[in-house]
Amino acid sequence: METTILKSTITCPECGHKTEEEMPTTACQFFYECDNCKQTLKPKEGDCCVFCSYGTVACPPIQENKNCC
Repeated sequence: METTILKSTITCPECGHKTEEEMPTTACQFFYECDNCKQTLKPKEGDCCVFCSYGTVACPPIQENKNCC
């Protein structure tokens, strides 16, 4: 059984700033504000959350092959 990874590095598509964040395990995160440029990120079409769109690791439900949100 694989361990679920709870940290992901989000890369802002606007300015390229990277920040390591802890992912929520009980809900999806639909919005994320970049610490650098203050751009509000939203999931890309077909993704359930900002971690699946802009993170280095998909959110915990996706990692566990469950439905997300």
